[in-house]
Amino acid sequence: MSMEINKAPNLDSSVELKRKLGLGAAVALGVGTTVGSGIFSSVGSVASAAGCAAFTILAFLIGGIINIPANLVYAELATAYPEDGGQYVYFREAGSRPLAFFCGWISFWATDPPSISIMALAIANYLAFFTGFSGLTVKFVATALVLIFMALHLRSVEGGGRFQTFITAFKILPFVLLIGIGLFYINGGMLVEPAHAGAKTGILALLAGISATTWSYDGMGAVCYMTGEIKDPKKTMPRALIITVSIVIVLYTFLSTVVTGLLPISDLAKADAPVALAASKIPFIGSQAGTITAIMAIIVIIGSLSSCIMFQPRIEYAMAKDGLFFKSFGKVHPKWETPYFSIIVQCAVGIILIFASNISNLLGYFTLVALLKNFMTFGTVFVHRKKATYKPLWKMPAWRLMASVAMFMTFTLIASTFMWAPVQGIVAAVMIVVTGLPVYYYWEKRNKAIAENQSSK
Repeated sequence: MSMEINKAPNLDSSVELKRKLGLGAAVALGVGTTVGSGIFSSVGSVASAAGCAAFTILAFLIGGIINIPANLVYAELATAYPEDGGQYVYFREAGSRPLAFFCGWISFWATDPPSISIMALAIANYLAFFTGFSGLTVKFVATALVLIFMALHLRSVEGGGRFQTFITAFKILPFVLLIGIGLFYINGGMLVEPAHAGAKTGILALLAGISATTWSYDGMGAVCYMTGEIKDPKKTMPRALIITVSIVIVLYTFLSTVVTGLLPISDLAKADAPVALAASKIPFIGSQAGTITAIMAIIVIIGSLSSCIMFQPRIEYAMAKDGLFFKSFGKVHPKWETPYFSIIVQCAVGIILIFASNISNLLGYFTLVALLKNFMTFGTVFVHRKKATYKPLWKMPAWRLMASVAMFMTFTLIASTFMWAPVQGIVAAVMIVVTGLPVYYYWEKRNKAIAENQSSK
């Protein structure tokens, strides 16, 4: 049966992905993945940590600036290895197939499908704000959303890229309007208010605020998973990653300025929905703030859901091509020229998780492992730079400093996450190793047997 399937013309695994995406789509992937639902609540978290409006704004600005090195690292690695797979490829080329395998293993089972399910459920819950549906209906709506975007990204990488570019521009528009209107109503006195009661002050408060922004900037390297489908990666990848971080820094800095100028810092620090609360202070929005924020959230999360379904399946595709994942994941549709099997399976797992419970709690278990993966990815630069065969098409300036800063920023998140949930992090790491090691050695043993069989012919 399987031999017949492999011979079928529409399942030809020899078909390769093509370079069809330009600068606009590359930027849209990075911005679309980074600017998600988290920004609606993270402003309050940063304000609580920073203690005052000025430090909140500075935290977003400095937090973005010190995330630039991470994008520069990704830009260099992407031009050194201009193929799909992202972090998996960087570990593999650094000489560690086990780490490369675990990178993909973590992504498939721990982070990627769950992120699809959570975003789809979030959109459905916001839609319920208008329709009133609940319970099982929310889950079916979330499932329909996954199927719609799965179909979109199955049929055409170009069509998917065009939609991603459109929805990313569309999702930023409400923020731009809120910022543009809000700037006329901010209270300058609030921007210079002292720290709220009980808050930290001085440099420690600023550092706490900067640390709290780190999650808001996560996701800018998403486009690296699709480097093999980007036109002229030597020019496009560095430009895309630098433009992405610049857009996000400007957006977050101005948004935090407006929010802190509309709300007293003490109210902002306690707010569950700070953006909605700030919008309610604009005279002609007032009572409609909840509705407007819900619409903004739907648009924003749709962009993130679309980008995740677009780029995430590429890591399993790359692993399958190397014999470290199920062979079918390496298949490319001859007509659509997309890794259709990888996309379908990842969305199917995401749909299954939609109907499971406590998905967000499950994600918390794997946060520490995912951060360790990022930390080691930045560290691979020190290995790559020693290789005579390492010839990136673009090299970052002051590479040792850039890589060290990127690693330091990630390490601060690792430390804070470990303090927050040490048991969950350790349990997740053990689960990844215990489940992944047998699979890794099985595939490597099979690959060795295939190679020996071919050499003996």
